[in-house]
Amino acid sequence: QVQVVESGGGSVQPGGSLRLSCAASGFTLSNYAMSWYRQAPGKERELMATITPTGVATNYADSVKGRFTISRDTRKNMVYLQMNSLTPDDTAMYYCKAAAVRLGEFRVYWGQGTQVAVSS
Repeated sequence: QVQVVESGGGSVQPGGSLRLSCAASGFTLSNYAMSWYRQAPGKERELMATITPTGVATNYADSVKGRFTISRDTRKNMVYLQMNSLTPDDTAMYYCKAAAVRLGEFRVYWGQGTQVAVSS
């Protein structure tokens, strides 16, 4: 079975930190570009960060650059999002996405999301 499962969300005060985890099963995560998205109620889904299959290159949205860090652990088949200096504007559902051209087809796998709430 193919699954992408996020974890690590929760409630935190402004200025606090969280680390989100994305676990893959049924496929090899190192073959995929991995991304973190977020979506607040009534808002469009927003791309936050992307890491290449090799982990050599990363990209970040301006809104999170310098505060969020995406990383891979190939051995554990997992991807992480370290979030620091959180603000209420970071409150959203956070999603992990895997994407690749694999076996001649474009494949995209989404996780179910994990909720992050930032408030005092």
